[in-house]
Amino acid sequence: MENGESLHLEPVPRLKNISKKEFLENYVRPQKPVVLEHLVDDWPATQKWDLDYIKEVAGDKVVPLYDDRPINSKLKFNEPHTEMKMADYIDLLKSKPTNYRIFLYHLLKEVPVLQKDFKFPDLGIRFLKQLPTLFFGGENSKVFMHYDIDFANILHFHFHGKKRCIIYPPSETKYLYKVPHALISRQDIDFNNPDFEKFPVLKKAKGYVAELNHGEALYMPEGYWHQMTYLTPGFSMSLRATPRTLTNFSKAVYNLVVMRNFDNYMRKLKGQKWIDYKNEEAVRRTHKRNKV
Repeated sequence: MENGESLHLEPVPRLKNISKKEFLENYVRPQKPVVLEHLVDDWPATQKWDLDYIKEVAGDKVVPLYDDRPINSKLKFNEPHTEMKMADYIDLLKSKPTNYRIFLYHLLKEVPVLQKDFKFPDLGIRFLKQLPTLFFGGENSKVFMHYDIDFANILHFHFHGKKRCIIYPPSETKYLYKVPHALISRQDIDFNNPDFEKFPVLKKAKGYVAELNHGEALYMPEGYWHQMTYLTPGFSMSLRATPRTLTNFSKAVYNLVVMRNFDNYMRKLKGQKWIDYKNEEAVRRTHKRNKV
């Protein structure tokens, strides 16, 4: 970390197992994160899912790929940067570090045999029953700091290797250089090695860090910010549960119906000037709020 300083991050608590009652009382109701180490030991996925198995059952699928270039006006939100066959992508992941990631991909829909390998855990929260999406990344590839548009409670499962997750509760938003009319912080912030001279308010933010190993699950409560770094090639899957409070449900509806459409309209109207304005406002508003 620069200048010998680092982010204020404490380890996410880790448990071998947990009862439904304990999970609801100790983590869901107070909205606290936790890593569950053996929640899915009985899933066939825990024994079977690795990159070689995915290549075997899905190698012929053409998949959308994203890299770590900043959002710009030329690409639509969530528009992929390139594509290739899954078999070739997995060969790339295993051969060298790469920035290419698969993001929110419906692999279980494309390859139905994978649907038999997992089930929804009985933890007392109402999971959305649609098929979960998968995320893949190469060594050292990163997902920028963001929170999810629907304010879901998320169980994030990792497979094959190791992944580092930095997360912040919504209370820390005022320190994270949030880009207005968006769900992201400034994309030029490296949360693994932050520039505190350029982004001094980051020092005030208090968050958590967890390293997920194969078969482990991270519970992220509603509206939590998260930034992921693949320490090795690997992939993850998220199960989502609806927001528990009317406030967060209302925020989700606003994000989906109002904010996203307004932002898309302004991108078409102003182009790159809109993107640049939002990035400048992220710094100005954060520093003004924190009297920097």
